[in-house]
Amino acid sequence: MRSFSSVLMAFCILASSYLCLDGFFGRAESATPGEPARPLSVFNVRDFGALGDSKTKDTGAIQKAIDAASRAGGGTVYFPPGSYLSGTVYLKDHVTLYLEEGSVLLGSTEIADFPKNVPGFRSYTDSYVTQSLIYGENLHDIAITGRGTIDGQGAAFLWKDYGNRPYIIRFITCRDILVQGITLTNSPMWMQHYLACDFVTIHGIKVDNHCTYNNDMLDIDCCHNVHISDCTGSSDDDALTLKSTSDRACENVTITNCILASHCNAIKMGTESNGGFKNITISNCAINSQFKEKGYYGGIKGSSGISLEIVDGGTMENVTISNITIKGVSVPLFLRLGNRARPFRKDMEKPGMGAMRNVVISNITAANVEKIGCSITGLPGHPVRNVTLSDIRITFPGGGTEQEAAGEVPEHEDKYPEASMFGTLPAWGFYCRHVEGLRMSNIDLQAEEADYRPALVCDDIQSLEVSGFSTAQAAAGSPQPLIVLRDVQGAGIRASRPADRQGVFLRLEGKTARVSAIGNDLSRVAKKFEFGEGVSEAVLFEAANRGGE
Repeated sequence: MRSFSSVLMAFCILASSYLCLDGFFGRAESATPGEPARPLSVFNVRDFGALGDSKTKDTGAIQKAIDAASRAGGGTVYFPPGSYLSGTVYLKDHVTLYLEEGSVLLGSTEIADFPKNVPGFRSYTDSYVTQSLIYGENLHDIAITGRGTIDGQGAAFLWKDYGNRPYIIRFITCRDILVQGITLTNSPMWMQHYLACDFVTIHGIKVDNHCTYNNDMLDIDCCHNVHISDCTGSSDDDALTLKSTSDRACENVTITNCILASHCNAIKMGTESNGGFKNITISNCAINSQFKEKGYYGGIKGSSGISLEIVDGGTMENVTISNITIKGVSVPLFLRLGNRARPFRKDMEKPGMGAMRNVVISNITAANVEKIGCSITGLPGHPVRNVTLSDIRITFPGGGTEQEAAGEVPEHEDKYPEASMFGTLPAWGFYCRHVEGLRMSNIDLQAEEADYRPALVCDDIQSLEVSGFSTAQAAAGSPQPLIVLRDVQGAGIRASRPADRQGVFLRLEGKTARVSAIGNDLSRVAKKFEFGEGVSEAVLFEAANRGGE
């Protein structure tokens, strides 16, 4: 029998969290008007035999508390201060796990305590991991809240393969999920995986995941109607990650007010993209990926700040990303439409070519990055469509050579997508290839040292608008053109201003046609325009440009 004091203490704690639990079992309910309200039900794990001594396995006691809450029609399983060692526990409908401040749910270090659970919803993650500390499938109205900690003790699984490294949280085909306030640390694999779930709210959690490989912070996979806010996370692998490892899209997702660090990608859509990504909004996030020492994947700096990737079929459309500060990554922005074409089941054909369209990225600042450069790339005949970049300020280190400026960029159609996949790019700012409908406005690029690559290279672009493009280099400027257009059909370059002692403002190459340069300040360049072999000066219309030859 539960002691009166433990019930009273738990009730007081839950009452103080009434607002966050409202809608997730916090409100007393009445089945019909006039019927007495049903009070909250609190199930203290110690009353079911849990010792919380960090040595005794409390798996059975925790599961008994969950089952009792379920039989009661729903309730809160309460963890008072203590360290509760556990293997897999199975959540139930209408049940909240509440971890009191000072409580720690410790994952067992023995893989035998984590049975495999192959879900009914099949995805590519079947090839990864089927074990977890907290598991739920086909559930509704579930929550994990409180001020306590879940520690997976993942270092014990450092050299294990995929099949022997459990997630901390894994929910599949569940709906109405709340995860709030808790601290998550040291997962043997991804920290948390939400697969094909609907109506997910993740708020105010803290994640530290740096104990082994594949230490993602948060993976939202094939989910609909997701809201992530006010979270802080530092991870060795990707941080905030949207995936689509089956043919169900990741759709209607908002992410806001988060602080992120990652030795890999801080904000990422992909790599798996079979179902695509639709209606995604990300805003007001700060990225600083140098919180930790050198990670398991190599360097101190993260791979990228923002990576958007479609490589396994699927469509990415209607994505807006705004108000992001980025520090300590190799590449601030990376957009890739490729064709790895990996099926998500062994018994199916390869997916068809994917699509990326209607992406808006604005109000981005970035510093302390590498000289690789940012890129937006599709494939021949399969362009990225309708991308808008605006109000972006990036400080690059510079140091690019003329040899790097002349370098060829391979297509790498089926290569794993990552921000460094092309090596050092032939543009120190942005390299854009195979894009239809590219708009760049108020782009301010700085180089801390002289760089002998163009700031912007556009190759095979249909419909290009560049306005307010500004560059500056702390050392002597480059003899290379500031902007190179190669095989560009229809372009407008307006109100742009190059750095001191720039050699050439704009060079036109290949089959470029219908270019207008209007109202640019070219007083600091030696030569306004340059035409490659076979390019007629008639392809360019210029007016109201100041200065220059």
